[in-house]
Amino acid sequence: MIRTGFFVWNMLPFFTTKTTFMLVPLGHIHELVRYPIKSMAGVPTETAFLGWHGLQGDRRYAFRRLDEKGGFPWLTASKLPELLLYHPMGLDDKMEEPLPTHVRTQTGELLEIGSSELERSISEKFGSPVELMRLKHGIFDDAGISVINLATMAAICQAAALPVDTRRFRANIVVGSIATEPFLEDNWVSGKLVFGDEETGPMVHVTMRDLRCMMINLDPDTAQQDPNVMKAVVRLNKNNAGAYGTVVRTGELKVGQDVKLIIE
Repeated sequence: MIRTGFFVWNMLPFFTTKTTFMLVPLGHIHELVRYPIKSMAGVPTETAFLGWHGLQGDRRYAFRRLDEKGGFPWLTASKLPELLLYHPMGLDDKMEEPLPTHVRTQTGELLEIGSSELERSISEKFGSPVELMRLKHGIFDDAGISVINLATMAAICQAAALPVDTRRFRANIVVGSIATEPFLEDNWVSGKLVFGDEETGPMVHVTMRDLRCMMINLDPDTAQQDPNVMKAVVRLNKNNAGAYGTVVRTGELKVGQDVKLIIE
């Protein structure tokens, strides 16, 4: 069902300006994921606070390449695929945000956040020195929040002859849509996603499609590459899968929460 109505934006002494909008039910939140350390494994959660800079606790840490003098110094899995095999662990209850206390390496060793042992482990694998940094507002490539439709991932994985694995796509919000068509996110651009109550719930302005890189080729369990994944995205939707957005209203997100699209 599509609802229509009016938002009152301005009330001046001599006239009132109104904007017509449509409210389109999309489905529900299927999955929420934080990525506390850039390019390391994600941490699924049932609830998360959506702040002005994305999910609290998301991508607040990143490893800086000390020998890199360009404009993008951060170490990502495109440079070191094994980063995906490191898992942020624990929860520091002294922090304002839900941030990890340790990292579990691919060999099962627990290393403390900020320790020289953790930096040495990554530096040795990368072959060049790195330094773990924490940025208050996060370290993002394009935008502070990312969303993707479950049907989109299913279509890509089917085309690549792989089982569906949401971890490959590293989105913050996975939407289980009512419609089964893939790449519906393309139609969300310029609209607003509202979660839960349409009057008070968190809201994201969808700003652009998510142009994919080779990271979706990486198996989250082995870090091995399968180029068929990115080839499928290129073939099916010109290398776009999912969307980015900016936060226009903060609030609590929950798995199972209704998702609606506001089109003005």
